[in-house]
Amino acid sequence: MSASTATVPRTGLSALLDDIERDAPGIDVRPSSPGTAEYAHDAGTAPRQGTGTTDGPAVAFPATVGEVQQLVRLAARHGVSVVPRGAGTGLSGGAVAHADQLVVSTDRLNRIVEVSPADEVAVVEPGVLNATLNEHLAPLGLFYAPDPASWRISTIGGNIATNAGGLRCAKYGVTRESVLALDVVLADGSLVSIGHRSIKGVTGLDLVSLFVGSEGVLGIVVGATVRIRPLPVARRTVSAFFDSTPAGAAAIGAITASRVRPSVIEFLDEPTLEGIDAANDSGLRARGAALLLIELDGFGIDEQTAELTTALAAAGGRVQVESGPDAEVLWELRRSGRRFDEGSWFVGGDVAVPKSRIAEVFAAFPAIEARHGVAVSAVAHAGDGNLHPVVTLPVPAGADPAPAALHEAADDIVRTALALGGTVSGEHGIGTVKRALAAEELAARVRSAQLAIKDALDPAGLFNPGKAL
Repeated sequence: MSASTATVPRTGLSALLDDIERDAPGIDVRPSSPGTAEYAHDAGTAPRQGTGTTDGPAVAFPATVGEVQQLVRLAARHGVSVVPRGAGTGLSGGAVAHADQLVVSTDRLNRIVEVSPADEVAVVEPGVLNATLNEHLAPLGLFYAPDPASWRISTIGGNIATNAGGLRCAKYGVTRESVLALDVVLADGSLVSIGHRSIKGVTGLDLVSLFVGSEGVLGIVVGATVRIRPLPVARRTVSAFFDSTPAGAAAIGAITASRVRPSVIEFLDEPTLEGIDAANDSGLRARGAALLLIELDGFGIDEQTAELTTALAAAGGRVQVESGPDAEVLWELRRSGRRFDEGSWFVGGDVAVPKSRIAEVFAAFPAIEARHGVAVSAVAHAGDGNLHPVVTLPVPAGADPAPAALHEAADDIVRTALALGGTVSGEHGIGTVKRALAAEELAARVRSAQLAIKDALDPAGLFNPGKAL
């Protein structure tokens, strides 16, 4: 029986907790209770107030790799599913757990084991926060490039599980491009080390890339060797406001056609600017109806600036090189998020398309709005074609469940991306939220191959059942 169809017995949680208390008394474990209800959801699946789960899952907080191995072996013995979890900042339900499951939190596996400026690598445990690693690296003149929007509070392990992206992907790539080696606890409790400390290494299959983005269904990452880079000698912010969303989206191609490769290219449409203004009492919309916010870095920044500003002005942008304080304000506003009326439902997500097709996704929004009676807005990591649309619909406060039109519109956006040669998710992952849509993207033979990999590594379906695949 395959892992995709196997039914793991769910009656052994109490016996498992008894065995952990007897065999591994040093591990902090919290039994299933209302006090662990936060582990029944993540940042993207949190319930509206008053509609949450009564009891959460049991949660274990191992502090060593050996304790993770003990927990996995004991869970396997009792047939209890194991859900690996970092900071819970995911947006697709990948780390949510039920009351009859065991969450293995990496919160206390939080050591920066080594930093080697000579090799440009760092060795970290999975519970290290992205921000903590960069704070540690900055005095050395180094940085870790992946920077998801949750970088201040998300863990390196969670970033690895979802192959998290962020703003700097335009130049430095997603998490996968910064992970060289992993230590992983498998379903039988064994520990394997995969990958290389060296930048290059082609011995055997690339198992590191297999585990990066696997959403905890193949094993628990307990250590990572990641690539670090010198801090750029200079950074500069350029803004370009446009008279309409279509005009701004069309100008993305002007950046690609130039000889400049910015580290960050963010595109914000008109309703997004209005939402940010409402949330922060800012004045972005007064400057234009769409914004390209760009960061340049490295040597030759004056030449980069001249090339870029010429290209954006020719595309119709009102271009400004932002001063240091003004630039910080703009980036803080970009990361701050949008305000949504408390009497409205909203569904967020992410899709990715070839970056030459970004403007076509935005052009599809009016028809989707008209068809479903919703409002759609989006921001885009325009340098790599990753969009974050949000669908909103006014409903009576506290209404439950959300109207079908909300999710139908969100699904239409995903199918628009697929029709343009894109993908269901660029960086948030599949989790529980997008499993059906992922099946539309992946051919049957591809799906069966992925399930075969899952069966080979986790034949009992122990890890994170019902997610990703």
